[in-house]
Amino acid sequence: MRAYNNTKQQGLPLFLLLIANLFAAIAWLLIFGLKTVNFWWGMASASGLLAIWSIIYAKGDRKFFFDFRLSYIVWGIGSAAILYIVFWIGGAVSTRIFGFASSQIDSIYANKAQMNPWILGLLLLFWIGPAEEIFWRGMGQRVLSKWFGSNVGWILGALVYAMVHLWAANFILFMAALIGGLYWGWLYKRFGSLWPGIISHALWDLVVFIIVPLK
Repeated sequence: MRAYNNTKQQGLPLFLLLIANLFAAIAWLLIFGLKTVNFWWGMASASGLLAIWSIIYAKGDRKFFFDFRLSYIVWGIGSAAILYIVFWIGGAVSTRIFGFASSQIDSIYANKAQMNPWILGLLLLFWIGPAEEIFWRGMGQRVLSKWFGSNVGWILGALVYAMVHLWAANFILFMAALIGGLYWGWLYKRFGSLWPGIISHALWDLVVFIIVPLK
């Protein structure tokens, strides 16, 4: 009976994750696919709600995935720089190999026109980037890793993160999300804290969209 009760308790977070992923799929459809809302305010609203959901249901795990060390700042900054270089190389190569790559990258950057760059920079740095990490790694990868092990949970978490971007019908965006999901997911798997990924994701967003765009 005790084992059965534990199974039920462990099953609850997975059920909540499925509901959250369904919400994310619908939200990303409206934002990326149907484009019924302002892209950035839509992302801020959806990612914010998902982050709040994640924090509420993290319960005993909160103190672990928000554990902070000064070394995480170095890891966050360094990993953001490395990822930027990876994407810079990837962008240069993809535009030479795939005829559609340049137009797909342009369509991603076209969303910048929907918001003042100063406001967008602050939103990316302090809200959207951190909120995405709290949900996709803090809830998604964390719950999947508890069920399937850290390696499978890491890969599944990255796949789910990438798949919600399929609504955009943009191969370059899908691959970018997959690479980013694997990269930031590895940071969470490596440290067990969200801070390295939060710092990395937020800084990378700011640099790639505002400071030194890839296009």
